[in-house]
Amino acid sequence: MLFHWLYPLSQDHQLLNVFRYITVRSFIAFVIGIVVSIVWGKRFIALMKLRQFGQSIRDDGPESHKKKQGTPTFGGVFIIGSALIACLICGNFTSLPFLLAGGVTMSYFFLGGLDDYLKVLKKNSKGVSARQKLMWQFATAALAGWIMIKTGTTDDQLYIPFLKDPVWALGWGYVAFAALVIVGSSNAVNLTDGLDGLAIGPVIISAATLGVLAYVAGHVEIAQYLLIPHVPDVGELLVLVAALVGAGAGFLWYNAYPAEIFMGDVGSLALGGALGTMAVLTKNEFLFVIVGGVFVIEAVSVILQVVSYKTRKKRIFRMAPIHHHFELSGWAETKVIVRFWIVSLVLAILALASLKLR
Repeated sequence: MLFHWLYPLSQDHQLLNVFRYITVRSFIAFVIGIVVSIVWGKRFIALMKLRQFGQSIRDDGPESHKKKQGTPTFGGVFIIGSALIACLICGNFTSLPFLLAGGVTMSYFFLGGLDDYLKVLKKNSKGVSARQKLMWQFATAALAGWIMIKTGTTDDQLYIPFLKDPVWALGWGYVAFAALVIVGSSNAVNLTDGLDGLAIGPVIISAATLGVLAYVAGHVEIAQYLLIPHVPDVGELLVLVAALVGAGAGFLWYNAYPAEIFMGDVGSLALGGALGTMAVLTKNEFLFVIVGGVFVIEAVSVILQVVSYKTRKKRIFRMAPIHHHFELSGWAETKVIVRFWIVSLVLAILALASLKLR
């Protein structure tokens, strides 16, 4: 709203002209996100403890995790809440990419909130059933994909990293493809959220990378120079990214080992959905496999484990997702976390390098 309130006044007050710049509003969004998150987070954790909204630890998980029983959850509420406040102040609500990414994020936020509510408050260990969850996710993602194509926000072309020209036009089939990317991203982040700070670190790194990709894709001259597809208005996603990165950093203040609060599905599903939607909007669906490589590895490890056990009655890993495999192999929890962060950072740099290798 800051943009919509102050920028029209720039004709009379030149200083206010700075609010038309995405970079300025993104910086403000980041500051608001991190400050609100840290300040609100302390009070939110106290409230969760008072209400005894604690995390239930799976019986089939690592034995070392049993000590985390009862740690407050619903941390995604103050991540998304802080980011929402920053976006309401700094966002450009005439940008359809900004609205689409925000809409998917909020839809998955409510889905994750309902799931956590059933698990923690209603003592329903299953929460929302897997089928119902997937139906909600795919319906939201397909609607977003349909709007993208219908309004011309993006096109149906597929781009491969390190190649400057599109390789295939999917037509309306792109809606299904976009939905698959968004839903896959949401669930992959959810699977990664198993150790203190493990998910939020790569989320921050991946979001920041997608923010750079969004900015260059939304800038006509930079996009032409780098030989990447130009997507009008997609640069406004940088404001959303800055808000999420700031709020995520504030959450990490409390989620770092030993965690004072967990993200919960309300956070992981929403953040994963946001990342997937931004990857689609910026035409980086395949590059996102590199950007979010940690999430991909975690999801693939679960798929391989399930397929192997069902077909051969043998497990590939000691436990899936793969971060538990390393824990049971003798790695300290903090070592697993930091090494996964390092891998995420290296993959992000590799993804950004693709901008000059086309």
